[in-house]
Amino acid sequence: MDQIRTDAPTASPEVGVLERIRLGASELSEAMSKVADQVLVDPEAAARATIMDLAELSGTSPGTITRFCRHLGYDGYAALRVAIATETGRASARHETGWDVNIGQEIAPSDPLDQVLKQLITIDAAMLRDTVDTLDLAAVERVAAAVSDARRVDVYGVGSSATVARELQMGFYRTGVAAWVWTEVHDALASAALLGEDDVAIAVSHSGTTAETIEMLSEAGTRGALTAAITACPEAVLAEVADVCLVSSARRTSHRADLLASRHSALLVADLVHIAVAQRRFPEALEALESRARAVVGHRPTPDLRTGAS
Repeated sequence: MDQIRTDAPTASPEVGVLERIRLGASELSEAMSKVADQVLVDPEAAARATIMDLAELSGTSPGTITRFCRHLGYDGYAALRVAIATETGRASARHETGWDVNIGQEIAPSDPLDQVLKQLITIDAAMLRDTVDTLDLAAVERVAAAVSDARRVDVYGVGSSATVARELQMGFYRTGVAAWVWTEVHDALASAALLGEDDVAIAVSHSGTTAETIEMLSEAGTRGALTAAITACPEAVLAEVADVCLVSSARRTSHRADLLASRHSALLVADLVHIAVAQRRFPEALEALESRARAVVGHRPTPDLRTGAS
């Protein structure tokens, strides 16, 4: 496995990214050297390529690409692509693909709200794009197939990740899947202890290092359940204890914009899993939705025929 150097160079405007790749080539692992060679051979193609494209071109994996980016001091692949595009004279590509020049810019206390809004959208869009580039759809299919056939499903998440966990459980519930969400460690462990080989457990943690969440998923795994992690850190402990890892994107700023955007990236992954399950269970999902609609129809307000208001 590639190792990430703790003294990896930080991204610097003084030295171009291609030059830093050349200068640091001797310090790279064999796998990351393949990525470096591919970027240096055709940097314009690298600037256009998705993370999956570059992995295929270099004969490596998306995980290696991510480690290569971090070694160079970039938070993610999108930031590296912007740097390469800028250096090779393709700065306009950022606008053609919806990128903006202020990716990663900090939000200052004095910034007007219109600028803050644009910055939030920029960070959000970049994270979602990173997630699309890195997400393993075969892994999503595996989780969806297991959930579709499961006796029961546990979803775990604490802190800010609990929001995503609740949304995922609610999506399963609406399509007729027997699913529970647990955000407190004692209740979660008690539930996980009752799981078996016919069950699925999914844990949500942005960092992948939350001790309680790791303990929850580990307990479910020891009982034979298929375990899955939704996290932005595929090298974290949570990913290691999971059978399947679904990777969302991560960016870092000193404000809460990154936290909000990372939650949206995790929600994108959760929504995709939920929809993939609904597709597999379409007749059952449709029946569940219709039954729920009939059950609550008596509590819907009667429209005012004169005004159209309800």
